[in-house]
Amino acid sequence: MPLPFLTADRAFEAADDVALPFDDRDRWRRPYRPGPWRVGAAALCLLLASYVLFAAVVIALTGSVSDAGVVLGLSLLVIAGALRMLRMGVWVSGRGLRQVGFLLTRTVPWERVVAVRTVQQPVRWLGLPRTVQGQALTLVRRDRAAEGAAPLLTTHGADFLGRPTAFDRAADSVEAWAEEYRQH
Repeated sequence: MPLPFLTADRAFEAADDVALPFDDRDRWRRPYRPGPWRVGAAALCLLLASYVLFAAVVIALTGSVSDAGVVLGLSLLVIAGALRMLRMGVWVSGRGLRQVGFLLTRTVPWERVVAVRTVQQPVRWLGLPRTVQGQALTLVRRDRAAEGAAPLLTTHGADFLGRPTAFDRAADSVEAWAEEYRQH
């Protein structure tokens, strides 16, 4: 079963000379692959879910079907959380820019985007409260002040920790989409 949200489209990596190498630009795409930290965390969650599913089967066989249902529901929540974790990130299309978080998804149409730029600033390390100096891809919108806006991507996030060239490539791709569609 293919999982299209796991990998970025190969055309982003294959076409270095063309910033926007797609015919169907209305389809939402992630211009980078999920990083090893994100994939590893999701794999550990799925491993945990397999043990919990096995526990649900054992509980059901011992006779307590209602308890097995509760444990089955818990395992389904863990599986849904792992899949949502893999889907997190920045997605682009001809309609706008979408930032998918664990619980919340924000979509900004290109008409409301003033600029997308890479800046040097303190960033959160793997989303934790600890901050380190790094690069961040920020979005400046027409309807909001630039202060206090959460960065779209950072060099120390789960997708780009230890992969600075992948961050540069992803930031350049998102900036190219923004530049292309802000002009229209």
